[in-house]
Amino acid sequence: MARAALRIFLGAAPGVGKTYAMLREAHRLQERGEDVVVAFAMHHGRADTKALTDGLEVIPTRSVEYRGATFEEMDLDAVLARHPHTAVVDEYAHTNIPGGRNRKRWEDIEELLEAGINVLSTVNVQHLASLGDVVSAITDVRQAETVPDEVVRRADQIHLVDISPELLRQRLGDGKIYAADKIDAALSNYFRTGNLTALRELALLWLADRVDEGLARYRAENRIEESWPARERIVIGLTGGPEGEVLIRRAARIIKRVNGGDLLAVHVRAADGVAAESPQDLEAQRTLIRDLGGSYHIVSGEDPAKALLDFARSVNATQIVVGVSRRKALAGRLMGGVGNRVVRDSGDIDVHMVSHPLGGRGKERPRPRDLGRVRVIVGFVLAVVLPVLLQLLLAASPSHNIATAVLVQLSGSVAVALVGGLWPALLAALWSSALVNYFSIPPLGTLTISDPQNLLALLVFAGVSSAVAVVVDLSARRSKEAARARSEATTLADLTRGATAAEDAVAGLLEQALDVFGVRRAALYQATDGDDGWRLVAEAGGNAPAEDGESENTEQIDPTTRLVLTGRVLPASDRRLLGAFGTQLMAQLERRQLAASQREVMRLAESNTMRTSILRAVSHDLRTPLAGIKLAVGGLRQPGVRYTEQEEQELLATIDECSDRLDVLVGNLLDMSRITSDSVNALIKPTRWSEIIPAALHGVPVGRVRIDLPPNMPEVDADGGMLERVVANIVENAVKYAPKSDIVIVGSAGGLSTATLGGQPAGELRIIDHGQGVPAANVMRMFQPFQRLNDVPATTGVGLGLAVAKGFTEAMGGTLTAEETPGGGLTMVIRLPLSTGSYSTAQALKA
Repeated sequence: MARAALRIFLGAAPGVGKTYAMLREAHRLQERGEDVVVAFAMHHGRADTKALTDGLEVIPTRSVEYRGATFEEMDLDAVLARHPHTAVVDEYAHTNIPGGRNRKRWEDIEELLEAGINVLSTVNVQHLASLGDVVSAITDVRQAETVPDEVVRRADQIHLVDISPELLRQRLGDGKIYAADKIDAALSNYFRTGNLTALRELALLWLADRVDEGLARYRAENRIEESWPARERIVIGLTGGPEGEVLIRRAARIIKRVNGGDLLAVHVRAADGVAAESPQDLEAQRTLIRDLGGSYHIVSGEDPAKALLDFARSVNATQIVVGVSRRKALAGRLMGGVGNRVVRDSGDIDVHMVSHPLGGRGKERPRPRDLGRVRVIVGFVLAVVLPVLLQLLLAASPSHNIATAVLVQLSGSVAVALVGGLWPALLAALWSSALVNYFSIPPLGTLTISDPQNLLALLVFAGVSSAVAVVVDLSARRSKEAARARSEATTLADLTRGATAAEDAVAGLLEQALDVFGVRRAALYQATDGDDGWRLVAEAGGNAPAEDGESENTEQIDPTTRLVLTGRVLPASDRRLLGAFGTQLMAQLERRQLAASQREVMRLAESNTMRTSILRAVSHDLRTPLAGIKLAVGGLRQPGVRYTEQEEQELLATIDECSDRLDVLVGNLLDMSRITSDSVNALIKPTRWSEIIPAALHGVPVGRVRIDLPPNMPEVDADGGMLERVVANIVENAVKYAPKSDIVIVGSAGGLSTATLGGQPAGELRIIDHGQGVPAANVMRMFQPFQRLNDVPATTGVGLGLAVAKGFTEAMGGTLTAEETPGGGLTMVIRLPLSTGSYSTAQALKA
């Protein structure tokens, strides 16, 4: 019996409507006359979904007892006995209760398919095995039930059930997914906008990969080599020269003319070495293509044109951009450049031949003599001497024929090729041929050859000798190029690794350059803005070498940066490595300059803000409670005025209230001063949220805050006093700016929080209000000192509460972030590392 068809409805998250869409499809099939039954469907209490089961035949489930509880499972035998045309089976990744025939529901579905029953099923993206760790990192929830990707990919059809995160959260808030008592916790945890957006992207990307796989498989099965322009995809052929930037920018202009497309830059590395490559140019082109939204690839091949075309066809490219040949016009027509061969063999792929400044100038890559000068000289000496010695050896033999003479001299030519390479071997072949002809081929003593067979033997001898010489020379060149490339790559990796570990990456690279290049001094110069010439940026090895170009080695990294090495003249073989080293050095220099500029800008901005804000706080906010105290005290001390007991209590209450306000303001100013001066020391120890929160809510009106902490909420590593101040400041801020709404404190039992705590387990507390909220553009500024909502002067406080809370949280190794509350308002999220169970008296954590 033929295997039946499986259709899976894929969703990004619970509640997107997978089961609803599956049941609607079941109704459509039934209306078309198919025999459809519901083998298992979970409506989760959702009325709209439950209503769709009406009108469909439902096969009763079987009850299973497990650990004192009763569970409902699909009755596989009943479905097989009923044998409908199509069965609806929800939750493809479900794990069956122990005791059944199969462990997983997808295995039950496999039996239905083998029996010839079509199946409709559902699965969420978080249940795909390959995405389990990614989803856990995003949602802080580990998936216990997973299904292998290859099992899902075997489905005949996969339907993506997709809705926007905002609409899904709205459905959740309307009570269409979970019960009312679970909505706040769900919105604050799994159903955050960021989580849903990431899950949606995962689902789309996973399905897109499957579509690409299906298209590639179809093309391979049907042996389709021509490109299908389903999506504009432009491949750029890079040679490693400076013209690559021109090609990339031209391709970027082409791709902008269409609505969407892919840009792929491909550097075709010749199999015989990398002598023509410029590391600086390649690195700049790699950065440029990524900045333009494309991707960078490297392929190798004997024939660059064929390698480029093979890559283009493998990615279903629609266009190729290559540069015109560097050869001069005549050489280009006679020999044919890479671009010309790409045009000739491209088939249905459009090819753009782009002109560039180096086109037609005849600048070909050098062909290095890789065997070395000594070996070549020895090879020429052997080419002259060895054939004569071999001929003397043959003359000493009482009798020899032509075949013997040819074989002996051929061995000499091979020996010369192994030592000296191509040209000495060719000389040896010609010289040996002349000796064999003169001494061994009749008529002897002349260079005349009377027998055609002797002529053929001599030609074969010369040809074999030349072929062996070419092979040996090519092998030696490739071997040396490979060794050089491997050595350069290893050297650059070591340089980068050592520079990263150094406190100053630029100075660290220069120090290592002394050993790598065997020089005594190294220095980096940059051009000055005026006419003063060059200024020293960094040096190594003592007195910096001069930058006037008279030093042994000067590498112009870019028009404004120059690397100078002294101590010995670097050979040509080290020049390419010096260029790559210069690229690494320039990147580290730019990184250092950017970091210094960022620190200076931030310091100036913070200093200016702090200065202005302190003046404002002292001139207004601190004077307000002081004025209240002075007026109340002045009234009590006024002579000749008698107050009733109630009036005296009111004046004393005013003094007490203003004193408390003044104490809070001064305390926040002192705390902010400690935070900005890096003098906050946290005494970290295991701390329970339940012990901190009641003390933090002291002074908050009764009934304004609702606490919802799980009973198993674990301890976190924190400073109890600081954590109390953090919670108190946040709650006070919420009470102030959300006076008409309740405040909810929700706790989380913990999980992974890779986005904020570097992958370490974290405990989380959420303080939720439904006030006016804060615009997304102002969230970052909200945590800065002396910031108040809408900058309302009449509001009490100096705007330090959240800044102090954030500083204390970071001093304890945690994070404080803000999110929008669904329906309006603000949610403050405190995350702290979960406790390891032992006290830590280290007080080195600082803001």
